[in-house]
Amino acid sequence: MEPQKILVAGAWESSPNAVDIRSPYDGHLVGTTYLATPEQVERAAAASVSGFTAMRALGAWERAAILRTTAAKITERREELAKLLSAEAGKPIRDARAEIDRGALTFRLAGEEAERMIGETIPLDLAPASKGRLGITRRFPVGPVLGISPFNFPLNLAAHKVAPAIAAGCSMVLKPPSADPLIMLKVAEILVDAGLPAGGLSVIPTSRPDADRLIEDERFKVLSFTGSPAVGWSLKGRAGRKRVLLELGGNAACIVDESADIGWAVKRALVGSFAYAGQVCISVQRIYVHEAIADEFEQKFAAGVARLVLGDPANEATDLGPLIDDGAASRTATWIREATADGARIIAGGTAVDPNNPRLFSPTILTDVPRSARICSEEAFAPVVVLERFKDFSTAIAAVNESRFGLQCGIFSNDLAHVRAAFDHLEVGGVIVNDVPTYRIDHMPYGGVKDSGLGREGVRWSIDEMTEIKLLVLADPQ
Repeated sequence: MEPQKILVAGAWESSPNAVDIRSPYDGHLVGTTYLATPEQVERAAAASVSGFTAMRALGAWERAAILRTTAAKITERREELAKLLSAEAGKPIRDARAEIDRGALTFRLAGEEAERMIGETIPLDLAPASKGRLGITRRFPVGPVLGISPFNFPLNLAAHKVAPAIAAGCSMVLKPPSADPLIMLKVAEILVDAGLPAGGLSVIPTSRPDADRLIEDERFKVLSFTGSPAVGWSLKGRAGRKRVLLELGGNAACIVDESADIGWAVKRALVGSFAYAGQVCISVQRIYVHEAIADEFEQKFAAGVARLVLGDPANEATDLGPLIDDGAASRTATWIREATADGARIIAGGTAVDPNNPRLFSPTILTDVPRSARICSEEAFAPVVVLERFKDFSTAIAAVNESRFGLQCGIFSNDLAHVRAAFDHLEVGGVIVNDVPTYRIDHMPYGGVKDSGLGREGVRWSIDEMTEIKLLVLADPQ
């Protein structure tokens, strides 16, 4: 197996720092790539400046063609890419295919947005002195973008940085996740073959100290980071005058109201709570269920959990694969023990299915959990969900808002007044009615409030972050 070279300033290069990428499921070797050296990191940063000149000179049709070709090639290579993603991320193969499809959609949407970056005309003759004047606005790319993407969606969350940057006419240096960088290096090959100018994109796995130096580099005009709140807010403090887009952690909640369709709520909560072993920023971690339907919901939810298949990500029947590493498994077990010591009750799961493979963690349901317990108040990023009963809808809203996070919230209800109250009062970036907060499609504005981040992704909204409005005023001689 030939090592996967890294993309540095338009060239495919190796380095003295080879790194093996191993499956989080069974440790088998998925592939080998390289960590960029400090010299390669510097060349990538320098090339982003000349690359920006080339990118902004492309016509809209050229940027759109690159993006559409990339989308088509990703779809053409769907099975190959899905198997790679599944192996290096430990993601069940069905979920890996879904991520490949979403990645293709993201690039396709970006191609469409590249062709409709429209401005507006503004009548300026609102006072006698402005007679005969008209304003015209247009968006211009701001400059090179630094992207840092996480392990849990190694293709699609990176695509939400790369595709809008190309659509906007910006260059980008992307640091992919250390655990699973191979998928975006393959996509970078597709982008280069599609005609992306040299320097338009560098994809450089590298050490944190070498990547950290880029945070303060004034050649970059935008920082787009997806990852943990602690790291994200620290990077913002060091980013200087850059625009900063942060997509951080969550502790997503669902409210299951008395008027909900219980069967549908259970079906969707099983997906929202346990897809990719809960390693999703908008994974369902807390479910508030009206006391009138709580017994039925709990029984059906537990029965559904018992039917979930945990195991080899390559198996078509697998619903949950492994946690990304032993540290994640240890943290999950510790937080559950803490909660049970404080009175929490385990309805399902609670431990690894095999002590010799702690990463395969049973889908877990807890109840009677103190809200101060870390498994309830922090981001678990694991297949664990906490159930709590409520009587009054306003108390459920208040409970959701206790969290320091605020990405999205799901509400299962057929009561319009409750839906409107949720939309008005929930402190989140998105309210998803009759579905889980885990729902996302790639053209919607996505992002959070409080410790969950800053700004919005979704292709059009990311383009807004990577461009600036310029005003042209036309005056008729008087």
